[in-house]
Amino acid sequence: MVAQRNRTKAQLVWGWIISGIIILFCLFDVLGKFMKPEAVVKGTIAMGYPESTITPIGAILLICTLLYAIPSTSLLGAVLLTGYLGGAVASNLRMEAPLFSQTLVPVYFGIVAWIGVYLRSKRLRRLLQRNEA
Repeated sequence: MVAQRNRTKAQLVWGWIISGIIILFCLFDVLGKFMKPEAVVKGTIAMGYPESTITPIGAILLICTLLYAIPSTSLLGAVLLTGYLGGAVASNLRMEAPLFSQTLVPVYFGIVAWIGVYLRSKRLRRLLQRNEA
């Protein structure tokens, strides 16, 4: 029983560490979208999006990130972040960006985000456990 409790506590701690890194990265990205430095504006336009989309995209990411950060809505947040990241993959594919070094980076990011929420969510771990009858 003690080993199970320690494993669960370790999972929770590592889940929050991983999720914290994801949350900080997303918030940094949101900040860039709200402040609109020249690099963000140029990058957005280079991807084929008008400058007017930068703030709404930042607001969407902020909402997804907050939902991911709140324990009771973390699963919804993870699903929404996955959708957001799918848009980034689609944009990179459209631009014919290098596959492993750019196009798939949002996929890697999404995998890490799901690992974080998996480790900190007993509900998700239970949902994914196989029923052994």
